[in-house]
Amino acid sequence: MKVHEYQAKGILAAHDVPTPKGGVATTPAEARHLAEGIGGPVVVKAQVHAGGRGKAGGIALAETPQQAEAEAARIIGMTLVTPQTGPAGRLVRRVLIEEQVKAARELYLGVVIDHAAACPVLIASAAGGIEIEEVAARSPERVQRVAVDHSLGLQPFQARRIAFALGLDSDFLRPATQLIAGLYAAFAANDCSLAEINPLAVTDDGRLLALDAKMSFDDNALFRHPEIAALRDRDEEDPLEVQAQELGVNNYVKLDGDIGCVVNGAGLAMATMDAIKLAGGEPANFLDIGTVNDAARVVNAFHILSADPDVKAILINIFGGMARVDVIAQGVVEAHRQMQVATPVVVRLAGTNVDDGERILSQAGLPLIRATGLAEAAAKAVAAANGKDV
Repeated sequence: MKVHEYQAKGILAAHDVPTPKGGVATTPAEARHLAEGIGGPVVVKAQVHAGGRGKAGGIALAETPQQAEAEAARIIGMTLVTPQTGPAGRLVRRVLIEEQVKAARELYLGVVIDHAAACPVLIASAAGGIEIEEVAARSPERVQRVAVDHSLGLQPFQARRIAFALGLDSDFLRPATQLIAGLYAAFAANDCSLAEINPLAVTDDGRLLALDAKMSFDDNALFRHPEIAALRDRDEEDPLEVQAQELGVNNYVKLDGDIGCVVNGAGLAMATMDAIKLAGGEPANFLDIGTVNDAARVVNAFHILSADPDVKAILINIFGGMARVDVIAQGVVEAHRQMQVATPVVVRLAGTNVDDGERILSQAGLPLIRATGLAEAAAKAVAAANGKDV
């Protein structure tokens, strides 16, 4: 789960990470009131779950409260299109009003989970203000990484090492180590998958401020953080993904292709998507129904894929271990009973109770396209999506 910039800054501020003075507004009048309270030049920032807002016209400077009101009126209600939003863009519903800050230097600071190292990693660079991926690709020596033992937490010497690596002098050493410790504390306390400050500004008046912030959270840990879950903005999420979660299909991610996938197990789902691409097609989604014996989960998966106008064929790839193939087959039959499935459906079944599953599908007399192997199933799904006879 992601949150808006102003929400991320609120979480960081609660862990003693300094942020600019400001507040969020949903109307131009609120923006003017906030600017009056700040008492100086402000920046008006569109709040959407995407980067690249400035180049798209979603960030503006205002010298007076009247200008802040005018810029807020322009930005609120606009559809912001950035490389991260896709061509459809995102509707801006609120803006962040903050004091303008003059930065002498812009740094990068972030914490992510390194799955290969199985621990959090603190990442820092003196090249802030731009995408850290670009810096890592062009100048990897400018990116500093410190692995953190999650059982011990971030140690003071590690925070000092990062501060020195960023080229901060002795005047900034104490506030920098406190800020770094605060960022890691916010990351660990809230089960984050990402906590990022970009840029971290060294201001002309001698402050360290988080000028921008981004945080993502482990969905599987949200039950421990109802206060974080309450920050969720469903308007910023794909409608099909929201619908999938409401139907209990939690492991669904919308993609750009035209072949819908229904698979049990995340690893098999990834292999299925690879097989589709090897066969010349593009998957329309990642969908793992999980290791469950619940025909309703299959029916709900069909509801989601049928609601996607991009899906031209559906590939069901089931390898039953603890999951029973006959229950999955019952779900396929029930889905066809409940809705008009006009999309070609390719089915490949293997594993526990496969003979019972095959008998259920045969007796149902559904117009299914059958396959015995994954490569065969992927090839038939690609052909069906292209309108070819299979």
